[in-house]
Amino acid sequence: SQPSVYSQGKNHALYLWIYVKPEANAKEVAKAVAKLQKYVDQVTDPKMRDEEDEIWAGVGFGPNFYKQIGGKPKEDYNYPHRKGNLGEMPSSGGDVFIHAKCNTPSKLFELAQVVMKNMPANSVESFEDVYSFVYKNGRDLSGFIDGTENAADEESRQNIAVDKETGGSYVITQKWIHDLQVIDKEKDKTLESWVGRSRPDSTELSRKSITSHVARMTGGNSWQQAKPVEIVRQSMPFGSLSSEAGLFFIGYAASPMNFEFMLDRMVGARDDSNCDDIMRLSKNIKGTYWYFPGADELKKFA
Repeated sequence: SQPSVYSQGKNHALYLWIYVKPEANAKEVAKAVAKLQKYVDQVTDPKMRDEEDEIWAGVGFGPNFYKQIGGKPKEDYNYPHRKGNLGEMPSSGGDVFIHAKCNTPSKLFELAQVVMKNMPANSVESFEDVYSFVYKNGRDLSGFIDGTENAADEESRQNIAVDKETGGSYVITQKWIHDLQVIDKEKDKTLESWVGRSRPDSTELSRKSITSHVARMTGGNSWQQAKPVEIVRQSMPFGSLSSEAGLFFIGYAASPMNFEFMLDRMVGARDDSNCDDIMRLSKNIKGTYWYFPGADELKKFA
């Protein structure tokens, strides 16, 4: 698989979301971004880099774009628009997505510059580059520890994130904007009831609502209920106080069906009409699915 898929997190990440013009040569675009590791090596010399400036990066494609460049997806990964009584999950589309991780944020900015500079002339309709950071030793801006249930060892993450036949991985990206005023004014007890975990140490609440985030993700509110699906989360906080701030949610899985279960549960579209209380403190404004080809397949596009 590509370096970003199941590797551990870094202190900062780049999420580069690209929309390609309809008239652009898709294969030329794919050829350019398939050289991602070359751009990484250009930003950080392989002979000189260390843990502080090394970059782990990967590139994925939206379903329509992937078909245009000759890709044959093993599974359908179109991202539908969802709506529940606590909010919507818009389907934002996209053609190319780059996820990169590094302890030095300037290196990620430089990588984004190199990628965009090497895109074919007049091929990009629009793009968004989001830069994230570690907050309070791995907490979300809500104050809760993020990714508590993530698989800890590399082998487990690989088994969850990578299709064994292709080396590819399906990826979900969502941009969530937090209501920092709600987070600031609500009592810990209320916020904990919405999440289903204690705020200080992320301990699962033994008694929790069926609408809590933990209950929605596991399929029920029983104590330590077995999870029907798993993903490898790579989400991180982003933003500024003067504009918007929240969580850039990104997860990897061997099948897009893992995401479908979770998102349906969040908007009450699967087993019941209950929605996820996490949407009381955060609004989803953007989202889609991608396919990150295995390293061997990506080389073919270059």
